Amino acid sequence: VIDRDPERISTIQYATVIGDVTEDETLRKAGIEQAGTLIAALDTDADNLFVTVASRSFNPTIHVIARARSESSEAKLLRVGANRVVNPQRLGGDRMAAFVTQPHVVDFVDVVMHDGSLEFRLEELTVGRDSPLAGQTLRSSQVHDQTGCLVLAIRRPDGSFTPNPSPEVEMASGDVIIGVGTAAQLAVLATYSSKE
Repeated sequence: VIDRDPERISTIQYATVIGDVTEDETLRKAGIEQAGTLIAALDTDADNLFVTVASRSFNPTIHVIARARSESSEAKLLRVGANRVVNPQRLGGDRMAAFVTQPHVVDFVDVVMHDGSLEFRLEELTVGRDSPLAGQTLRSSQVHDQTGCLVLAIRRPDGSFTPNPSPEVEMASGDVIIGVGTAAQLAVLATYSSKE
């Protein structure tokens, strides 16, 4: 975590660097050359744009998630190397509209993802090279019967989604299964999916 404010950063339990993230030396101190992911969440779109460009120049394989306040900045951040752009204002507007149109859905997702009062969780699991799920359909693998999990979607290595997959959908190595279940059920699914 990089921040200019020593007082604010003193409360963070992770590794920290005090400094200006728009300066190359600060990025180097934070280990940008070895980092797997960068989250650029500065106050201005210009600063997030600069940090994205600088990070990409130091580490061409880094995964960059950047915040944008304006729609015009979203396209610019993607052009200069951000893998994902998050616009909190737009997300907030979409969420507020969903509370009006689908309040029960929003409440359920909140409880599952953040509240912890329900035992159910959403999780993503990658099908490993030697997983018994590779080459099997949802029906033949009996994922639900064996684990209790529901498979909500499968994401292929090309990035495409198969939402609400039919029992005849075949899974392959490298697919990402998005499932819902209890922690224990998801742990069982993880043993099937993650064998390499």
